[in-house]
Amino acid sequence: MSGAGAPSVLVDGTGLRVVVIAASWHEQVMDGLLAGARRALRASGAQWTEVRVPGSFELPVAAARAAGIGGGVAADAVVALGVVIRGGTPHFEYVCSAATQGLTDVSVRTGVPVGFGVLTCDDEAQALDRAGLDGSSEDKGAEAVEAAIATALTLRELVPTAV
Repeated sequence: MSGAGAPSVLVDGTGLRVVVIAASWHEQVMDGLLAGARRALRASGAQWTEVRVPGSFELPVAAARAAGIGGGVAADAVVALGVVIRGGTPHFEYVCSAATQGLTDVSVRTGVPVGFGVLTCDDEAQALDRAGLDGSSEDKGAEAVEAAIATALTLRELVPTAV
């Protein structure tokens, strides 16, 4: 199971601005991911905005805008939520690769952490088990928020202060 060995991350996001970008495909799974993200955001004290995009392929361009590229929001952290379920064509690999590379590029280019909450699953049962729903073994929406906020706080510590 992918959650084995996961760290316990407690974050205080008070004063942080977080943008949550969620894909629209696989409504039940996405509802669970968003609910988990909202729980973690409320617990952290961060302020947040949610936006929806059609699918996981569109997450990077919205994340870029939220991270300040092209005159965007310049959030302290971005959380990308989506789900891609393997089918019978190479479409799965293309979408997963594009989303992963695109979100990584946004984070590295802008210095704004992007919490990666994109599920890449072989079937719907795997996605439901990671969606944070009743009966799920994992809550990847909450984990993506916690990772993004924890990284934003770490980055603040790395910036030297003026003397």
